Parts: sequence; C-alpha cells; structure tokens
Amino acid sequence: MNQSTNRKIFVCLVTMLLFIFSNCSPARHEQVIFFGDSITELGVEPNGYVTLIANSLKKTCSGRNIKVIGAGVSGNKVPDLEARLQEDVLSKRPMVVIIYIGINDVWHSILPGQSGTPEDEFENGLQCIIQQLKEIDSKIILCTLSVVGEQQAGTNQLDTQLDEYTAICKKVAKEEKLYLVDLRKEFQNYLKTHNPDNLDKGILTYDGVHLNDKGNKFVSEIILKVLTQLF
Repeated sequence: MNQSTNRKIFVCLVTMLLFIFSNCSPARHEQVIFFGDSITELGVEPNGYVTLIANSLKKTCSGRNIKVIGAGVSGNKVPDLEARLQEDVLSKRPMVVIIYIGINDVWHSILPGQSGTPEDEFENGLQCIIQQLKEIDSKIILCTLSVVGEQQAGTNQLDTQLDEYTAICKKVAKEEKLYLVDLRKEFQNYLKTHNPDNLDKGILTYDGVHLNDKGNKFVSEIILKVLTQLF
C-alpha cells in the first residue's frame, strides 16, 4: 500500500471509532426545571416537593435519563423570573418547566419596604416567559397561587388578590394552551375539610405560606398527576 492509501484507511478508522463512541455515550438528560420563589427553593430539601417528585420519577421512569432541577429563589416575583430566565432555564433547554410563582407578587404589597407586582405587569411577565419557553419547545406546566394564610376561603387578608392573580394564571394557561395545576383550588378544598379550627397556619404550611412536610407531599402529588402525563 502507498502512503496515500494508508492515510485514507486511517481516516476511515478514526471516523468509524468516533461514530461508535458518540452512539455509546450517555444519553442527554431530559431536564425538568421547577421555576419559582422560596417555596421552590425550599422544595429541593430532603422532604421538599421538588425532591419528592424527583424521587418518584426515578421509580416510574427508571429507564429514562431524567434530571430534575429546582430553580427557586427566595423573594422572587414574576419580574425576577424574567430577569434570570436565560441563565437558569433557557440555557439548559429543558424538556419540561413547572412555573410556581405569584405569592410574593401579592404578599409583598403589604410587607414593609416591599412592593407587589401590578396585575398587568404580572400577566405580561408570564406571557413573556412562556413565549420564550415555547421557542425552545419546552412543555410548560403553570401552577396557580396557593395561600397566604390557611383560614377558610375568603377570610384571609389577601384572599381577594390571590383569587384575582389566580384568575390571571388560568387565563394565560387557557390562551397559551398550557398544562394547569390549580393549587389554589386544591388548597382551599383541602383546608375546608382539614382545618376545623380555622387556624392561620400549621395545616399545609408552617407559617401560612411555606410548605411543611404534609404540604410538600400534598403539592408533589398534585403536580405529579399532570407531570407524569408528559413522560
């Protein structure tokens, strides 16, 4: 064989090896990102709802390479999610994104030194986030707001505003044809029968907002009913 023939054989062998190794390499992760505030930030703790969902998916989807990421930041509102969308979500090109936001957009309106998010800014921000996620073909699950206070529906200070912002979430989900998890409805139904003493906290939350162990389990089970339909 001449030198030219040897070189061609060498190139062919290298090409074949690269093809073999590339097809034997580990599959890319199918990423699921939970995008939200402190409720989601705490959700990655051992008994948190994000961790519980991740553990469940490992069992039910054992043959798939699913990676669950909790991208929650304490104090975040919709404008904050817009600001970090590229770095924390879009850059990872997730298969599924679960958006659980809105509590601070309402709650901060009554906290000293804080400010809430006007309804039009809340809706427009959600729309902006969703459009960018659609551009990378992510499947989107939008959650409604849960609670600020666990007393009977209509008796907590911010119930009216929470209902109004929940209505915005439902409107956006319907217009954009998203998967919807109506946490507000689920919380209210549960508290109606499991809070006979009309307590402000201690049923599904430890402070009226953030989930306790029972609340994390409750939220994980509700979201899983929708999430597992996507696998």
